[in-house]
Order: sequence, then C-alpha cells, then structure tokens
Amino acid sequence: MQNRGKIIIRGIVQGVGFRPFVYACAGKFGISGWVKNLGSRVEVAAAGARFPEFVDAVSKGTPLSVIDSVEVLPLDDAVAPGFSILSSGTGALDGMIPPDVAICDACVRDIDTPGGRYAGYWATSCVNCGPRYSIIRTLPYDRERTAMEEFPMCDACGAEYTDPACRRHHAQTIACDACGPSLLLLGPDGRGVACGDPVAEAAALLDAGKVLAVRGVGGFHLACVEEAAGTLKARLGRTEQPLAVMVRDDAAAARYAALSPEEEEALHSRVRPIVVAKKRDAHAHTGISSLHTIGVMLPYTGLHHLLFARLSHDLLIMTSANMPGTPMITDTENAVRGLKGQADAFLVHSREIVNRCDDSVVRDGYIIRLSRGIAPKRKAVDLGTRCILGVGPELNATTTIYRNGFAVTSPHIGNVRNPTTLAYLQETVEKIGRLLGAEVEVVAHDLHPGFLSTRYARDLADERGADLVAVQHHRAHIAAVTAEECVGIAIDGVGYGDDGTVWGGEVFAGAVPDLKRVAHIEAVPMPGGDLATKFPERMLYGILPEEATRDLLAARGWGEVELGVLGRQVERRFNTPMTSSTGRVLDGASALLGICRERTYDGEPAMKLEAAAAEGTPADWDLSFGSDGSCEVLKTTDLLRTAARAQAAGGRAADIAASVQHNLARGVAALAVHAAEERGIRMVALSGGVAYNAAIRETIRSCVETAGLSFVTSREYPLGDGCISYGQCVWAGAVTRER
Repeated sequence: MQNRGKIIIRGIVQGVGFRPFVYACAGKFGISGWVKNLGSRVEVAAAGARFPEFVDAVSKGTPLSVIDSVEVLPLDDAVAPGFSILSSGTGALDGMIPPDVAICDACVRDIDTPGGRYAGYWATSCVNCGPRYSIIRTLPYDRERTAMEEFPMCDACGAEYTDPACRRHHAQTIACDACGPSLLLLGPDGRGVACGDPVAEAAALLDAGKVLAVRGVGGFHLACVEEAAGTLKARLGRTEQPLAVMVRDDAAAARYAALSPEEEEALHSRVRPIVVAKKRDAHAHTGISSLHTIGVMLPYTGLHHLLFARLSHDLLIMTSANMPGTPMITDTENAVRGLKGQADAFLVHSREIVNRCDDSVVRDGYIIRLSRGIAPKRKAVDLGTRCILGVGPELNATTTIYRNGFAVTSPHIGNVRNPTTLAYLQETVEKIGRLLGAEVEVVAHDLHPGFLSTRYARDLADERGADLVAVQHHRAHIAAVTAEECVGIAIDGVGYGDDGTVWGGEVFAGAVPDLKRVAHIEAVPMPGGDLATKFPERMLYGILPEEATRDLLAARGWGEVELGVLGRQVERRFNTPMTSSTGRVLDGASALLGICRERTYDGEPAMKLEAAAAEGTPADWDLSFGSDGSCEVLKTTDLLRTAARAQAAGGRAADIAASVQHNLARGVAALAVHAAEERGIRMVALSGGVAYNAAIRETIRSCVETAGLSFVTSREYPLGDGCISYGQCVWAGAVTRER
C-alpha cells in the first residue's frame, strides 16, 4: 500500500483556507511533510501509514474551494517528522481567486461578543469568509500580495494566524482593532468628523434622514432610510428608478417581501445577493419601488451588522454610488469629489479596494447581475487549445477569458458607452488576464462596428497579433446557453443584426457556430432611433401609424407640429431604423396603455408594463404570422392593434397588459416550435433580458414543453447581456476549431 507521495491539487485553491485545511488533515491522519502554494496550485509532500485516507480527505477541499484535479506523484525526497506550511512559490496560473463572500456566522458572533478581541470590529473575517477578489493583486494568495499588506499583524493576530487549532490559521485577511484597517466618518467636504464611534454617529445620521456614502467591500454605496428615499432619488436624478434595500434580519425581509423558500435560501447564501422578489403588498413602499417587486438583501459585512445594531430602522436603501452603467467608485478621494451634493457624510475605511465589485442581483433563481459572491465566475468547458478573450457587448457588459479548459467571467462592468467604463473594461481584462497568466490568441467582440468595445478588440488584436472573431449579439446569447443543436430564442432590447437593422426578437436553428436565423418578430419603424426608446409613444406610432394613434397622442398633449414631424419620419423612413426588438414591442404596449410615457431608466416601460400585468388576467388572442421570404414572422402590429381595440372597448389596463405579454410569448414560442418541428430539432433554448419577465418566460416554456420539446435556459449566467462575453468565447472557440 502506498504510504507517501507528492500531491498536486489544481482548481480554486487560493484564498479558501486550503493550506491550513491540509495541515489539519495531516494532524488527523498522522502525516509528515509540508504544503505550499505554487502559483494557483497547491503542492503537498506527505508520508505516513494513513496516506490513502489523507489523500481522500484533502481531495474533498474546503467550503470555498473548487477541486479540478488531484494528482499523486512519487516522492523520492526524505520527509522530516511533523508537518509544516512552507512559503509560497511561483508556478502555473491555471486556477482563480474565489469571489468575495459574506461574513460567516462565527465572525458575526465574534463581533457581537463583549470583551472579545473582535468585539465591534468592522473588518472581522476568517478563512471561511470575507473579501478575496476585491483585495487581491497577484497570485499566489498571500497577505503581502493583497491590500492587507499595509496592515502588519499584531502579536495577538499573529498568534491566531499560526495556531492550527484556530479558524484564522493562515487567514490572510486576519485583523483586529489594534492592527487592521480603521473606520472614519467624514463630513460632506471630506474632512474628518470628531466622534468616538464612527458607526454609531453614522447610524444616528441615517436615522435622522441623512444620506450617507458608505465604503464597502467592492465600492461605495449611497444609504438612507425609507423616509429619505425621495431626497436620495431627487439628488441622483432618478425619481422613478427602483432602489435595492438592505434589511436587518429575516423578520424584516418578510415584512417587505413575499419570499419563497428558494428566495430565502438565496438571501442566506454566501453570495448574499440582492434578491428581487414580489412585495408583501404590491402597492406599498412606492418611494423605494413603484413596481410590484422589491430588491432585498441581508447584511454581508461586519460593518453592515454594526450599522444595524445601532440603527433604529430595520431597512436601509443601499444603492451603488455611481451613475447607472458606470463603474463603482472605490476610493475616498473620488467619492468625496464625485458625490458632492449627494452625500451628507461619508463612512469610510482605510483598506484599498484593488478590484471593484458591485452587488449581485438574482430573480427567480436567475442571475440579473453577475458580481460579488459569484464572480469572477470560473466554468470548466472545452473551447479548444487557444486562449480566447470575449470583450462583451455595449450594455451591462462583463468580460470572459478562456484558457486551458476554463472560462473565467468577470464581475459586472457596466455600459461601455463612455471612456470611463471602457477604461474599466480594459483594466479588468488586464487584471484577470494577469491572474490567469493569459496570453490572448483570439479576441471575440460584438458584430456592431461602432461599439467602443469593438474598437478596443481590434486594437488589442493588432497589439497582440491575435485573431478577431465578430459574434452577432443574439447568437452569443444562445451560445451562452448551449452549443448543441437547438432552436434558440433570443428576446431582448436591441442588438446589431446581420443585415444592419436592429434585432431583438430572434429565432435561430442549428448548433454553434452555425445558427441560422429562421424566424423573428415583425420589423417595425423606430421613429427618431434612440429617441423612440426614451419616449415610447414614438415607438407606439412606429408600430401603429394610424389615425387612432394620432388621436390618442393628441389627447395626451402632442401638438400638430410634433405629430406632423412624427408622421413624416415614419412615412419617409427618415432617421427611422427598423427593429425586430421584443423590448420595443413591450415599450409600445406600455405607451398605449399610458403606463410609461417616458423612460427614465433602462427597461422602465417594459418593467412597469409587467407590474401592471401582475394584477391582470390574460386572454388568448388570435395571432398573425407572415413571412419575409427566408423567415417566418410574428406580426406584432396586429398584436398591438388588438390591444388598442381592447382599450377602446373599455378593457382593464391590467388585463390588456397581461394579454399583450401572454400573446407575445405565445407567438414567439409558436415560431420556435414551428422551426423545431420542420427541422426535427428536439431542444429549444431561451435567452435575453425579456426572459426575466416570469409571465413571458413561463408561457414560452409551457408552449414548448406542451409541444413535446425540451426547454433549456441558463442559471449559470445572466439571461441579459451579462452572458454575452461568455457566449462570444463559446462561439469563437467553435469558429477557430473549424479553421
């Protein structure tokens, strides 16, 4: 029986307490030898009578680790009695640092225990919890390569760090009030506020209705109590946009949201995401959210627990302190400058945020925003031997790097429409590439030639001598769900199509990289282009350019001159691109019913339509189909004309809204089922931001499964554009294999 060997463990084994875990296993099984980090791997030299049991135990890993492989090699060197943790060395970079995770219950108890070393200390953590990605500079994961390098351990922390019996044994983030990062309260001008307890003073300001900027794990939040929601929204210029909230505990969460068991489980997971759930009362808390849903999260850092311990309110609005789609603010100097006039005070800490990371958002078990606790996301997938970079789309972007059988997707980056977010995209590519040791050979990008991300991809490919692969937006959506043969439904806002028009309601058939467009929803005019997305009544007229629509708009205050310009735009097709976007149809319906006449945040018309529809009862309407020669087409003009007739007949807006969603979903599903039956394909895949709408998604699912077909979608990646960079890598991998 083998009783000695060198063990190489690959996977996510950095920043997960793996070396102290191996040390503890060695003590349990009487093993002599050593363990050390080598790049992103862990190497163990071990000898002892119970060696096979030891190998089996270390192969199971720690709660935060992901084991890819365990290789046992001969060990020829002599092993001294005892077991030790050696200094890290350089080596292969084929793993990844784990995401930041929420503070564990044991550390919360330490914070709450009077007289203890960690009593009231905001940055308390251990090997099982706390920041990882947000503080790492380079691998291997040791304190001197993280933001904690600036905080040498005191004797007491050093004693716990070297104590094998302590859960902070080799915890690189170990710190206490005597040696760790500190808190400071600043006034609106950025000057320090003299106070004995910054957290208590901050809580008092919040209770008094002030707006505070709070520096968290991955960036700044703006926080206030519910009564101050109007003040915060007015300062941000986001008077309609729903805001996420953090609640004290489970009881508070249950007062605001009607949570399913699955949603409660998500709230308590290590991720601690924002969970978008139905409100307990759909018409309550409208200052936070005018929708029927509310985004709720639980405290996930020691600082959050301390704030609620001193706060009289059980809810804090907690929204990212940046404009939508732009990078989170991470440093105090920029926060004070950038949030002038928005924050009444700043609660900050002295630890550098090396890598910014927003809150993750989930709904019905589907990821909306891939970020803290989930990303960097590492997936085992065979995309070939070449290193591939997917730079993502324009909106809600992430980036993905594929190397050696694994794709690593970054946290949410934002809307790459401006130089600031483009710089963040470039920074993220460089940082994750460095952590992976990636030498990019293929760069995949969106088909749209004018995107900043497309230009970046071209420049990077030129600089590195890499191949370029353009991937159509909606095909990337389907590739992110499956590379197998399927009929793929992509329903979202907008994406650049093969023909240069705006797509967004597409049905494909085939397998990556050969997905043929076989059906779509009707292409309709967008009067004024992007102006039609801001003012959805323009979209309504583009779909229904009829006298009844003119009369409706005139009754709402549109003047003859405006209506004349609008009519001529549609008639002459001047600055009026054609679109098959599902989102634009929902926008038109929202405008028809008077639910949303002006969009003030992304997705507002469709989201408000969904909220109205939640109180309605859908009816089956007759569906109309046609053909544009090569594709079957669902006629959405007929769909909205039916909705307009129902409205004119005095139908309830909620019922009409529900019926529009229901019949749009029935029509899209019918396109997919027809395509599948004609081609003998048995699987239908769904992706796109519109699929977050549960009524639409589940109607499509029901229609597909009733037809005897299998239905798939992704819970690993966002249904929205956060999946695109991964889909681009999947597509590019298939394309380059064929070359």
